[in-house]
Amino acid sequence: MENARPDTPALNQVPQLTAIIVFKLLLSNILVWTSLCAIGALGNYADLIKYGTTQRSFSEILWFWVSSHLLMMVFSTCLYLIFMRHEKFLSKAKGIALAYMIMLLGFLPLEIIYIAILDLLKEKRSFGLQDIVTMAFNMRNFTIFLEYAWSTGTFIAVLAICTWRQARVREQVLQQSMNDVLHLRLDLEQQRLDALRGQLEPHFIFNCLNAISALVRADDKRIALTGLNRLSDLLRYALTASSKDWVRLEDEMTFIRDYLELQRLRYGARLQISIAGDTANVLAGDCPPLLLQPLLENALRHDLDCHEGSSDIRMQFKLDDEELSISVSNTVTDGIGANPGLGLGLPQTRARLDLIYAGRASMHSGRIQEDGQQRFEVQIRMPLHMPENAIS
Repeated sequence: MENARPDTPALNQVPQLTAIIVFKLLLSNILVWTSLCAIGALGNYADLIKYGTTQRSFSEILWFWVSSHLLMMVFSTCLYLIFMRHEKFLSKAKGIALAYMIMLLGFLPLEIIYIAILDLLKEKRSFGLQDIVTMAFNMRNFTIFLEYAWSTGTFIAVLAICTWRQARVREQVLQQSMNDVLHLRLDLEQQRLDALRGQLEPHFIFNCLNAISALVRADDKRIALTGLNRLSDLLRYALTASSKDWVRLEDEMTFIRDYLELQRLRYGARLQISIAGDTANVLAGDCPPLLLQPLLENALRHDLDCHEGSSDIRMQFKLDDEELSISVSNTVTDGIGANPGLGLGLPQTRARLDLIYAGRASMHSGRIQEDGQQRFEVQIRMPLHMPENAIS
């Protein structure tokens, strides 16, 4: 029962809302018909002045026009309300034709009788039903045609207004539905992105702890303690940055260099990495947080972790107009087995790029030939976003 209480005020507002609609509709019809009658009365009065006949005042002529169209005002209002209530009449040609036939057989005879009564009232004599019928049947053909034209014109005008209104309502409903679907998709994409972030943080922490664990097993307490301090800084940035949508590339590269220093404690001189292209223009842009670390982690896993020699890992940035290309590559040593692991870094990075950039970013990976040696390269192409405070 409590769930039904919020609906009660809305239900109570329905009659009030209907009364407001009817009042506004009636007022609009009165204004429109009064304006039309005023125009017609002005024309008649101008003709009287032109021919030197001023036996009738403008107010008398205006009242004649208004009284002659009172029933038409009621008819247009009722017709509009019927079309609003039963919109099925507007959906098919048969419905419109049926409504028009009902108008001809129902309203038009009533309008002719109404005009006949007005004509009898002008004669200022008593009359009965027989007099009304006789006056209606003896009415001039032109007068009947004129009333038919007024009725048909009114029907067409109301039909056009209702059709336009119905089309506008449908357009608004369709637009609202599209907006709802868009917001729903955005919410779903945001949930997917949040889920990826939630997976990325434990994945990063797990791999950093592995590095610290390797230092501890080496029984070098001083280096292990230094590694723990660096890990604390890395985790602080990772937890802060992962809650944001964008971070500065300069901050991301500072994080990357700190991450490499942690790995250098583990690998020593074996870790050889070159970074090129990180110019001021590149570092001034924004990127998704923790975007680059999985690329380097992937290179380390498939290079240094697979042999006892030194590494040759290259990271390069290239800015072309507003598109940034980032590549990370490592040497491929034949005859060495693949490093086992979950392999979450690259798939998660690709999924994040698809969600964040909506098809405007790409990520490719595979073997390439460079400097006469086989290398494995991961390349990202994405728009370079500039922070708002950097836009002049």
